[in-house]
Amino acid sequence: MQSMNRFSGLAATSLLALLLSGCGASEAVHDDREAVQGEGKTKYPLTIENCGRELTIERAPQRAVSLDQNSTEILLSLGLEEQMAGTASWTDPVLPSLADANERVHRLADNAPTYEVLLDADPDFVSASFGRHYNEEGGVASRDRLAETGLAAYLSPTDCEDGVSINGGGTRTRPLTVDSLYQEIRDLAAIFDVPDRGEQLVAELEARTATALEGVDLQGKTVMFWFADTRTPYVAGGFGAPSLLADLTGMKNVYAGTSQDWPAVGWESVVDKSPQVLVLGDLKRDRFPGDRLDDKIEFLRSDALTRTLDAVRDDCFIALHGAEMNPSIRYVDGLEKIRDWTRDSGGCVSGER
Repeated sequence: MQSMNRFSGLAATSLLALLLSGCGASEAVHDDREAVQGEGKTKYPLTIENCGRELTIERAPQRAVSLDQNSTEILLSLGLEEQMAGTASWTDPVLPSLADANERVHRLADNAPTYEVLLDADPDFVSASFGRHYNEEGGVASRDRLAETGLAAYLSPTDCEDGVSINGGGTRTRPLTVDSLYQEIRDLAAIFDVPDRGEQLVAELEARTATALEGVDLQGKTVMFWFADTRTPYVAGGFGAPSLLADLTGMKNVYAGTSQDWPAVGWESVVDKSPQVLVLGDLKRDRFPGDRLDDKIEFLRSDALTRTLDAVRDDCFIALHGAEMNPSIRYVDGLEKIRDWTRDSGGCVSGER
C-alpha cells in the first residue's frame, strides 16, 4: 500500500510487535531510572537544532513547563513528572496510564497561560507542540522574549517546516510523517538525560503501530475528520496528522487537496464531497459549539444539509479524542480505534448498506 511509505521502518518493527503487542494505550515508561536509562547519558552542554534555532541546554531541566497536552504526555511518558513545574492547554483528560504522574504536576491553565503565569511557575525550560504559543501576538511569549529571561523554548518538529512553525502562521507543503514525532521524543529524552527512555517509548509506539495496521485496509473509502465547530467546521487538511491516519489505514481524506492543517469549511462543501466515513473529534472542552461528541452527532442528524449524508444515515462515525487527531503519541491510539471500528462497523466498511 502506497501510504506505508510515510511510515518509515514499519516493516522492521514486526518482530517488536510480537514482543510488545501487550502494551496498553500509550503506556507511560515508569521503570526504575537506572534500568531504563542503562548506559545512555547526555553530554552537556547539549546543543540541538530546533525549528530554525539553536538551543543550548546546560543541564537537565528541573522545572519544565509544557504549554500543551501533546508535549505534556511525552514528558510524562518519559517519567519526568518530578522535573515538571506546570502544564497547560488541555483538550482531553490525560491518558489513564499517566494519570497518577500527572497529579504530581501543577496545571497552570486549562488553555494557554499568560506570560505572567508562566513566569510565576519559575521554569527553567519550556516546551510546546504548537507554535502559536510562541507568537508575538496572541501567544504566551515569543521565543526571543523567553530567551532574554534565560529560558530555552523548544517547539515540536511536527509543527515545523523549513524553520517555520505551521501552527504559528506557516503552511505545510509536504505531508507530516511520524518521524518528526519520534524526533521530538528523542530530543526531549536527550535534553532531560534519559535517552534510553526515549528509545524505549519510540519502540513501543512502532510496535503498537505495526500491530494496529495488521489486516487493516479500508480500500480508498473517503473520510472527513471534523475537529470542532458546528457553524464553520474545522476539518483536517491534506498534510497533517489526520491524513497520516487516513493514509496508513487505506482511506482518502476528502480535503486532501487543502494544505492548511485545519481549514474552516462550509457544510455545503462537506455535502458536495459526501465522505463515506466521518471521524468526529470527541473533545472534553467547550471552546467551540460542537466540541463534544454528542453535540456533533446531534447536529449531524438534525441539520437539514448534513442529515442527507449517507455516512450520517448509516452512523458511519469514528470517535477520536482531539489529541488522537493531533501529532502526538496518541496517533497510535487513533490507529487502534480505527482498527476496532473496521471490525465492528459492518456495512460501513463492506459497503452493503
